[in-house]
Order: sequence, then structure tokens, then C-alpha cells
Amino acid sequence: MDKTYDPKAIEQRWYQHWESAGHFKPSGQGEPYCIVIPPPNVTGSLHMGHAFNNTVMDLLIRHARMSGRDTLWQVGTDHAGIATQMVVERQLAAQGQPRHDLGREAFLDRVWQWKAESGGTITRQLRRLGASCDWSRERFTMDAGLSAAVTETFVRLHEQGLIYRGKRLVNWDPVLQTAISDLEVVSEEERGHLWHIRYPLADGSGHLTVATTRPETLLGDSAVAVHPDDARYRHLIGNTVRLPLCDREISVIADEYVDPSFGTGCVKITPAHDFNDFAVGERHGLPKINVMTPDARINDEAPAAYRGLDRYEARKRIVADLEAADLLDSVKDHTLVVPRGDRTGAVVEPYLTDQWYVDLTREVQPDGRPGGMAAITRPALDAVRSGRIRLIPDNWEKTYAQWLENIQDWCISRQIWWGHRIPAWYDAAGRAWVASTFEEAQTRARAAGSDIAPDSQDTDVLDTWFSSALWPFSTLGWPEQTPELARYYPTDVLVTGFDIIFFWVARMVMMGLPFAGDVPFRTVYVHGLVRDHEGQKMSKSKGNVLDPLDIIDGVDVETLVGKRTAGLMQPQMAKKIEQATRKQFPQGIPAYGTDALRFTFASQATLGRDIKFDLARCEGYRNFCTKLWNAARFVLMNTDGVSLDGERRVGPAERWIEARLAATVADIDQAIADYRLDYVASALYQFVWEDYCDWYIELAKPVLNDAAADPALARGVRHTLLRVLETLLRVAHPLIPFITEEIWQQVAPRAGVKGDTVMHAAWPKAGEFTVDAQAVADIEWLKDIIRAVRNLRAELNLPPGQPVPLLLSGDAAARARLAPHEGLLQRLARLASLGWVDAADAPQAAVALVGELAVRLPLAGLVDAAAEVERLGKEIAKLEQLITRAEAKLANPAFVDKAPADVVATERARLAEFADQLGTLRAQRERMAALAG
Repeated sequence: MDKTYDPKAIEQRWYQHWESAGHFKPSGQGEPYCIVIPPPNVTGSLHMGHAFNNTVMDLLIRHARMSGRDTLWQVGTDHAGIATQMVVERQLAAQGQPRHDLGREAFLDRVWQWKAESGGTITRQLRRLGASCDWSRERFTMDAGLSAAVTETFVRLHEQGLIYRGKRLVNWDPVLQTAISDLEVVSEEERGHLWHIRYPLADGSGHLTVATTRPETLLGDSAVAVHPDDARYRHLIGNTVRLPLCDREISVIADEYVDPSFGTGCVKITPAHDFNDFAVGERHGLPKINVMTPDARINDEAPAAYRGLDRYEARKRIVADLEAADLLDSVKDHTLVVPRGDRTGAVVEPYLTDQWYVDLTREVQPDGRPGGMAAITRPALDAVRSGRIRLIPDNWEKTYAQWLENIQDWCISRQIWWGHRIPAWYDAAGRAWVASTFEEAQTRARAAGSDIAPDSQDTDVLDTWFSSALWPFSTLGWPEQTPELARYYPTDVLVTGFDIIFFWVARMVMMGLPFAGDVPFRTVYVHGLVRDHEGQKMSKSKGNVLDPLDIIDGVDVETLVGKRTAGLMQPQMAKKIEQATRKQFPQGIPAYGTDALRFTFASQATLGRDIKFDLARCEGYRNFCTKLWNAARFVLMNTDGVSLDGERRVGPAERWIEARLAATVADIDQAIADYRLDYVASALYQFVWEDYCDWYIELAKPVLNDAAADPALARGVRHTLLRVLETLLRVAHPLIPFITEEIWQQVAPRAGVKGDTVMHAAWPKAGEFTVDAQAVADIEWLKDIIRAVRNLRAELNLPPGQPVPLLLSGDAAARARLAPHEGLLQRLARLASLGWVDAADAPQAAVALVGELAVRLPLAGLVDAAAEVERLGKEIAKLEQLITRAEAKLANPAFVDKAPADVVATERARLAEFADQLGTLRAQRERMAALAG
């Protein structure tokens, strides 16, 4: 092994070997175990959420593979309809070639060309993360097999009456000119205005005042609503008002939707431009008047003065005209929640269009007739309530149920070109004929006395979530009844973020039950978001985004600044982000390697909580990898050229480390079963760093370094070093796969273990190791004595390497128990001498108790008590100043009330730590003062 651990020298080399050797493919033996990857967008690149999510999945997959399961990690990417179309449209725009000039077929050819050339970025990056997916089975949501599954599902649902076409409100992006899902809408508070407008009563007796944040939508008003119990307006219900600036009258209606205490208690109702108003309009049979074009300009339904104006230009003119007509009562500053499309940043309009929907609210029979079988959502709800699917942590089950119980029909059509085209063709009367192919649709149309043309296919495509909902079974070959579908479906666990429980998880259950015949997975592991070290959401605008590959490979500060400020339109913001980045990373980010990054993620994978990602942890786990590397080099150097054949004898230390290994394997088994990956990381860290490296290797050195040691004992120690190291490499492999493979390849042969790769080595069982309770108790007792000596040395401010005399006081049983370990005690505690003394005759000493045993460091010639009192006094004075400053800070309301909660909590924790330190130092000074006389 190389002297220095260098992840760059091993990681890509081993991954290429694993993949080329086919080590990621299912074995075909053992109980099936399957995970489907949440398909990343084909346009995407690896971000911290991907890195965390895939670390979790890879750990579970590698553990299952080593446990003898027939393991399939099904991989693939999503075609990402809107995102991909935008990428290619931008490329065309840069060449001066608009999409519509190119035409649909030629445009789609360009998209496929882009996908072939540039669409594999994220899959290459997943390989860098160590993801052991079966790449030979990689799928794409637009490949032929998945497209067939999408068409089959659409046609079947339509035949059952569960897909229909209707005119309803959708989230409309006026830049993309398509409907978008709720997940693609980002709503944030913004400063705006509230316009109070007078609507004159038609009989001339007065007016009603309504308030709106969007004056331009009054052009499409159908009514003014008041609460039925509002005494101020009850007499006006059924009357009409003149719609300002429009030559028509609208009714005053009563509806409990209105809040009498908000504003004037009068609400304008615009069913074609507001989701709540649409519901009111449905209840009252109001006309739905759409006054906007797809690009958010005023259309011909509005008065001529406003036609063709952009919505915000129309707003300015309408407000001016209202003021001129003395119909503007007042304008007030107002904070409102503004929905914007996440791709374009454009304000989203509630827009009335014809769209295709999945009916998620109506109960139907299998043949499509109303009544009977529960709606498509009911089985999905029952699957979780009955325990067939469990969500971890289980608090998400309530969230899942609440959404399904209040669900609305699902808009599945999009007005773009890239995606699965709706399998519907139209006859001259506008009737849609749905079928898997044009020929089938034509046959059905002609049987009904109609006719369709090949170019009459619906121009819309399906929402990408529709194809993603089929992912667990379509990737396994459905609708064909493939061997893979029979063997690996249902899958075992889905690993996903909480933000797509509704959009993806619930829909996969909805589709899996009726089409694949069972739930799509047994368990859903729901994780939180990866945030920065202060708990802030990572975003480009905040300049706190971390690239996982920068953490793996390292990045200089200039490149990091460039990445964080690229594309920012505001120079002041870019400058601020640059300064913060240079302050936080003056030398850039060093290369930590993949294993250290994965260990960091696992260590923070507490159930249901967001992750505060701190690069300082990466530093710590990079050091852990170095520690493991150096320990392996020590073991290999001390077993090189030495035969382990012949009698082997082990002492208490060997029996102790085997017992600790057995306990660690049991703890990790339980932690994986409970999806507590943080416990996996902590158990592994504890065993490798403390038990094996800091204790057992040190306990083994006296035998290894003693030329006169019993040969049988020396062989036993070397064999134990190898056996335990080889086992812990297997245990650590799912979490840190690269370093464990590199070391295992050299350790396994010496330990007598055969195999091509550690990833196919058997997962160890806790019961394989003999547990000697007495040996464990003796070594733990010895460790406590050594710790006591080290603590006393630290309290006396003695250098760690300075040999010290030690006196022990205890009974005959204690002397007999310690006798076999005195050599170890002298070496590990760095003793100048070791003796026993009666407590009554003991000299002046610093004392610690280990059970009934008194551990004494004689002070004569060892410590200048007076000087130590003076030193401790200075330390106490410094600490008292820190405490005074912290108390003043926490007593200041300006800090406590205005600073972020986590900053205040950190300050309180620091104060508590200072108080503990102060108590310790004062106690030490009192002891020294007593000794000084």
C-alpha cells in the first residue's frame, strides 16, 4: 500500500473495474431486493440532494448485495419535458432559429441529438459518487418500452372513464405558454398594492367597494360576492352592479367563501382567472370569461381599449381610467404571495383552457359506470393505512393521507413538444378518439360513422409526472409480463425527499395497484433537504450552493467564486457573494474524496430532519479514512512475510476486540433495519477509530515488538489483527466503498478470504464471533485505569509523553486481576514506575477512583503546585471574561429577538460549555491550592 491515502488514485479506477466486470448486475440467486432510482432530469447535474439521496440508496443496495440478496438497483433518467425543451430552444435561439420555424418533427430530432451528446452528464456524475446501479438496464422515460407503457396506461384509464378532457383553470406560465404543475410553481411574498374599486349599483343607489391585487382581471368579472349572513349587504343580494370600464352588468351573489371581516366584505368573482373564484362560479353557474391570451395579453373578450396590451400595461391603463372615472377609492401598500414559474420566473396566471385530466375524485366501477368500486385514490390511501406500505418516519403517513383525502383531479397535459404525445385523434366534429395507435383510433371512429386523419393527433404532451408514476413497473418491462417484473416487483424501498410525496410517491401507488397488481414498494424512506452549515436553504441567489464534485475533487477559490456568481444579474449581489465565498473558503475547497463525502451524509441522516451540511465534518471523515488506511498499513507491515500456520493462542485483548466487533456488527444490522444511517456511521466510527486503532493496535504492539514473545501468542495477535480488519472492511464497504475495496484486496488474501471484490463478500454475522464476557470486562477495566491516568496527567498539565510514576491502592483481588496486564498498563499509560500502596501510607498525590481501585499520581517532583495555582488562576480569569460577554449578549433583546434561532441557541450552548469548564478549573485550582499548603 502507498504510504499516503489518496482517494484520487483509487476511486475512479475501482469504479471502472466494478462496472466493466459486471459486479452491479443482479446475481439471480437469493431473495430479490430492488430499489428504483428517483429518475434525475436528463438536463440535470449532480447537486447535494442527489448526492445524499444516492448515498442512502447505495448503502442499502451494497448491504443487501453482501447479505446474499438478489439485488437490482434500477437506474434511469427522466426526459424532463419543460426543462429539456428550454435547453434546446435556447440553443436554437442562439443560432437565430425559433422552434416554430423549425417545426415539430425537426425540433424533436434536435432534442434527441442533444440527449445523445449531452444528456448523460448526471449519470456520469452518479458514477463518481460510487452508485452501484445496474447500468446495463438503464432506462429513459421516453425510450420505446416506457413510451409503450405510458400509452397503454392512458388508453386503459380513458376506457375506464378515469381520463377526460375538460375546460378548467390551470397554473399557466405565459412565457412557456403551457400548464405547469404545483411543484413547478414557487410562491413567495412580494411587495405590491391593494386597489379598492367602486362598483356602481345598477339602480344608481350607490356602490359596492371591492379590493383586488390584480385590477386587470376585473375585465373578466362575473359577479360580486358577499357573505349570506352579512347584514350590511343582505338586502343587495340578487341585485346587479355595473362592471367598471365594461359595458355589462353583473350580479351580487351570496357565498360562504367570503370573509365578512376582510376588507369591505365584498369580493369580485372572476371564475376564469382565480382558483377560488372558479369554485364559486361552479356553485352559482356563473359565466367563465377568459380575458387573456396564452402570452398574458388582453384578448378580444375585453373592451377594445385594452385589447393586445400586456397584462401589466393593461393594469396601468385600467387604474388610470378608474381614477379618471372616479371609481378608484384608494390604493394601499400590500404584501402578497406571488406565484412564479420555477423555470422562467414569470408570474403564473390561473388560466382557463382545455386540458386532459385524471379523475381522482369520482367513484367508478371497473367497466367505467359510476358507483361501486372506490376511486383510484382510495386504494392508494388504504395501502398506507393497512401497513402494506410504511413511510419512515411515520409522521409522513398523516401528510400523505391528508393530501389524498383532499385531492383534486390531476391535469396531465402540457402545451409543449417534448414528451409523450397524447394518444388521441380528432374528427371533424372535434370528438377525440383515444387509442394506442392511429390505426386503432381510425377503426373505432369509422365504426361510429366518423373519420379521422393522421395529422389530427392532439398536439399536447403528457406531464412528466405521468410517466414517472409508472416508473417502478414500466422499468421492469410492463405492460409485458417480463421475468424481471415477476421477480423484482414490488420493489423493496423508495428513497425520496418529502417534497415529492404528493407529486410522485402517491401517484406511483395510485398506478401500481391497478396496473401492476400490487403496491410499488414496501417502504418509503423520506429524508429532508440538504441545507448549508447555518441551516439556510442552498440557492444560487444566496451564494451558498455546494457542488458535490467540488467536495470530492477540490476546487480553487477563483473557480468557486466564478461558479457561485455566474449568471447573477445584480452586480451588488454578485460582489456580496464573492466576498462571503472568499472569507469562508480563502484557499478554496480541498479534495476530500467520495468516501469522506458519503460518510458525512450518513452521519447526518437522522430521520425526518433537514441536514445542515458542514464541510468541517468532511475534514473529520477524511481523517477517518486516513486513520483506517494507516491502520491497514500497520497490519500489513506486521504480517508481511510472517507465516500464520501453526498453533495460535489469543489473550484477553484479542477476545475483547472480537466481542466489540460482534457488538458493532449487531448495532449496524439494527441501524440499517431501522434506516438510522447516522447510527451506522457512528457505530463504524467508534469501532474503527477507538476500539481497533486507538486501543487494540496499541494492546497488540507489545507482543508484536517482543522478539521473545510466545510464537503461538504472536500468531494469534497477527491473525486477529487481520481477521478483524478484513471483517470491518466488509462492514464499512456499503458506506465507504472505494477505500475498503483497495485495502481489502491486500488484506483478504492474508486473512485467508477468497473473492474478486469486497462488494460480493459475505456480510458478517454477529454470531460468528466468540464473546468472552470476562475478557471484555477485564480489558474495559484496564482501559478505565489508563483513562484515569491520562485524565490526571491532563489536570496536572503534564505533557502526554512524559513518563509518570503510578501508585495503586486496592485489595488482593484487584492486584491479582491487574497482574496479567501490568505490562500493557505501563506501556499505554506511559508509566515511569508502577507500585502498590496502602491508602493510609500513600504520599500526597492526585487521585482518581476506578471502582474500588484508587489511581494515584504522586506529586513530589512532578508538579509545582504554587505555579499551577497561578496558571489556573489566569485560565479562570480568561474564562470569566468570556462568560461575562456571552451573558451580556444573551441579555440584549436586540440580539435574542432578531438573530436567527440557531445562532441564539449556539450562543447559549457556548455559555453552558464555558460554565462547565469554569467549574472544572476551579476544582483543579482548589486541589492545587491544598497541595501548595
